[in-house]
Amino acid sequence: MGSSYRTEDNGKISNLPQLHRYITGHNADGKAVVHSQNDFEWKSYAEGELAFSVAYTTSEFPVNLNKDADVAEHTRVLESGNLGLVNPRGTVFRCVDFAPGYACGMHRTQSLDYGIVLEGEVDMVLDSGEVHPMKRGDVAIQRATQHQWVNKSKTEWARMMFVLQDCQPLVVGGQEYKEDLGTNSGLPASGN
Repeated sequence: MGSSYRTEDNGKISNLPQLHRYITGHNADGKAVVHSQNDFEWKSYAEGELAFSVAYTTSEFPVNLNKDADVAEHTRVLESGNLGLVNPRGTVFRCVDFAPGYACGMHRTQSLDYGIVLEGEVDMVLDSGEVHPMKRGDVAIQRATQHQWVNKSKTEWARMMFVLQDCQPLVVGGQEYKEDLGTNSGLPASGN
């Protein structure tokens, strides 16, 4: 995708708009304020055809918001460099940009995921052979299933937003199913 591959804009590689994050908190009087704000920071995979930006993570449930404990833990998780697709015992809020025609490898995360199409059209392909076209605003509830995402356009980038939540081990027909990253090389295992 030569002409659309870019390294400015905090690593953003697509021609889609840069996104901005606002984290809220409270002032000394208990009034709501913006704690911090910044542009999304992107990391490129698949030779510039896939980009991730982690907007936020949590590492426990319920989350401890007191004295900004969650913000400190999010920073620690990102700085560790060990975040997989899922954060064990927590959540990951991630934006993903898919290059025109890009198909990620078939994979399964041990998690409950909410995936929302923000830009473009994306096929949700399941290992059963089912293919479900999704357009802007459509939502997929992935329940630890084997799946892949395919950007249907040959000319336009697509974007999805995901919230991944750790889940208990999945057992179907007496068989336990675990994380399977398939051919998604370069992505760290979640360890859950």
